[in-house]
Amino acid sequence: MNGNEDIRDGRRRSSSGNAFSGGRMSPEERLAMKGKKRILFICLGNICRSPAAEGVMKSIVAEAGAHGYEIDSAGIGGYHIGQLPDPRMRVHARRRGLELDHYCRQVKATDFDDFDLVIGMDDRNIRDLHVVAPSPEAEEKIVAMRQFFEKSNYYDHVPDPYYGEGDGFELVLNLLEEGCRNLFNAIEGR
Repeated sequence: MNGNEDIRDGRRRSSSGNAFSGGRMSPEERLAMKGKKRILFICLGNICRSPAAEGVMKSIVAEAGAHGYEIDSAGIGGYHIGQLPDPRMRVHARRRGLELDHYCRQVKATDFDDFDLVIGMDDRNIRDLHVVAPSPEAEEKIVAMRQFFEKSNYYDHVPDPYYGEGDGFELVLNLLEEGCRNLFNAIEGR
C-alpha cells in the first residue's frame, strides 16, 4: 500500500476523500457505476497509463458491441501536451491489438462537467484531481483505478512504467485489462 490508506475489517479504505473503498467493489458501489458511460482516465503526464486505459476500455466496449460510451484520457501535468503516447507503451499495446492514437492533454476543471467518472491511476493522481475538481459534486466523480482490481490483486495502484523497462508496460496493460473489464461489467450491471 502507499501508506495513506487505513485497514479495517480486512478492507482497504482510501483516505483520498472519495466514497469508494480501495479494494473490490461492494454491491452498492457496483450499482453506483451502472450507466456511467462518460469516462476520463487520468495519470501524471497522459503518456503511458491513462492513454493505455483509454485504449483498453475502448477495445472492451467495441468487443462487446456496446454503445453510448465516451472515453478519453488526460494528465495532471502539461508535460506532453500534443504528443502521442510513449512509443514503448504503443509497441506493447500494439502487440495486444490496441492502437493508442490519443494526443496527450491536461485535465481541466470543465472535464468534471463532461464526464461521469474521472479515474486516477494512483493516490497522487487522486489527490491532484481533488485540487482540480471545481465542486464537492465534481469530487464525487473521482474514483481510483484500483477500485476495479480483483481482490486477489496485490496492487493498490497502477505503477508508472515511464522510467522502467518493458515488463513494467506489460504489467500496466495487465492491470488495466482486468480493471477496465470489471469497470465495464459494473457499468453494464453485470
